[in-house]
Amino acid sequence: MKIVLATAAALLALAAAPAADWPQWRGPTRTGIVPPNAPVPTNLSAMPKVVWRLNIGGGFSSPVVANGQLAYLDARDGQETAHLLDAATGRELWRTNYDEEFGDEWGLGPRSTPIMDGDRLYVQSCRGEFRCLNLTNGVTLWRTNFAGFGIQFMGSKLLEGTANRRGNNGSGVVDGDRIFVPVGSTNGASIVAFDKRTGHVLWKAGNDEAAYSSLMVATLAGLRQVVMLTADAVLGAEVQTGRILWRVPVKTMARRHAVTPVIVGDNVIVSSFTAGMICLRISREGDGCKAQQAWANKDLRVNLSTPVVMGDFLFAQGPMKQYVCADVRTGRLLWSQAGLATTYSATIGFGQTLLVLTDFGELRLVAADSRKYRELGRAQVCGETWGHPAYADGRLYVREGLTGNWKLSCLELAP
Repeated sequence: MKIVLATAAALLALAAAPAADWPQWRGPTRTGIVPPNAPVPTNLSAMPKVVWRLNIGGGFSSPVVANGQLAYLDARDGQETAHLLDAATGRELWRTNYDEEFGDEWGLGPRSTPIMDGDRLYVQSCRGEFRCLNLTNGVTLWRTNFAGFGIQFMGSKLLEGTANRRGNNGSGVVDGDRIFVPVGSTNGASIVAFDKRTGHVLWKAGNDEAAYSSLMVATLAGLRQVVMLTADAVLGAEVQTGRILWRVPVKTMARRHAVTPVIVGDNVIVSSFTAGMICLRISREGDGCKAQQAWANKDLRVNLSTPVVMGDFLFAQGPMKQYVCADVRTGRLLWSQAGLATTYSATIGFGQTLLVLTDFGELRLVAADSRKYRELGRAQVCGETWGHPAYADGRLYVREGLTGNWKLSCLELAP
């Protein structure tokens, strides 16, 4: 079956995205792709220029950049804290605390990526505090807490791998005047839609617990919908009403789904270590949708690293320390390369090239080649990291540190 790889709307969105912006999880279109009008590196120096470097608090949350400003979240002095910086210099403009900190044996601090949207910054804590902040001064404009939707945060007392155990990692998504949040309540609030300006609840839907995956919004089979990979399933909900349009169980023992759904035309690709990778084709059925399996590859056990799709091909950190390339139309593995990372790597795509940041802090420039792994350069840019970097205006913003020695750096890659 042929998969449509990019809609005209998606291409227009990429072309319209400001060159300097990486305002949310995985960039302007949440695909890990740099907009085509942005400056990009043609090679990778063994020692990229460090523009600035800061000592920060703990956390795995990714930085975001828009309009020359950078926002990041960390844990310090017992609180999860939001910071706004001048992206060019690293100078702090303001900071504000928004919840009590959370940590476990994997590390300390926030894990959900904030969203910069116009004059607002949306932040989410591990414990389920969600706030809309004034981007000018950090003042809270509205707030909610997941406890109000019937959720009790258990931390490590909970044995299953849901967000109630390891923290609310999944990032919400803005679409028009709405913001969708992965609350994960089994009392009819897997997803909650808020008016992004006022915080008014527009709708709530679903009875699945949240795992660690972030939300996506897409037009599938002609219907605009928000897509969520929950602890037990993947589903699509109509953006206007919250009506569940389709739902497919994805059952795993640990229930720790972390990879963000990848949207390719009318297809949704999800993966986990237990289930492998699954591609669902969404089509119209009456006034709703149906989801049919297009392909599955149980050996493509992508666990933590959301894939990047370039043309007909998918690139990601796969199982057993292997970096992999697969045919997005069939799920067939085309090649694998050992030794890029231990557990996790983050991939950013541009043109016909990939930037891959490994969990031991090595940055690699790799050709987006379906025939074989071709490395174009590498540099040691930081220490251990599980954070996804941000790329804006030729600069890479990298977070490092797992259990200590946390830093945030700005590296110049394309002057």
